Amino acid sequence: MPKDGMISYEPADPDGLVIATLTGELDLDRADDVRDSLARAATEPGVRYLRVDTSGLGFIDSYGLGALVSARNSAAAEGVTFTLADPSPPVRKAVEVTGLADVFGLPR
Repeated sequence: MPKDGMISYEPADPDGLVIATLTGELDLDRADDVRDSLARAATEPGVRYLRVDTSGLGFIDSYGLGALVSARNSAAAEGVTFTLADPSPPVRKAVEVTGLADVFGLPR
């Protein structure tokens, strides 16, 4: 899996599920790196599902949200299902305000 300071990855389980855990602040300064790292993870052999745990994000701005949308689109192009899990309050608010809950597989 790709290496990034604010993302940790668990290896794929037998069903092809990879869990990526984000921590810190996802903003303009980190958005491109996070997007690229998640997109690369989706191309790893055997990956069928990429679950992104956002419970450790204390802040997300529009660039960070855009990075997640872009990574989700890259994963979909590879046939990988990309979902967000355990959204922190700032992530949940950003997703709800933008109407992206369905895109990320989050219940309303």
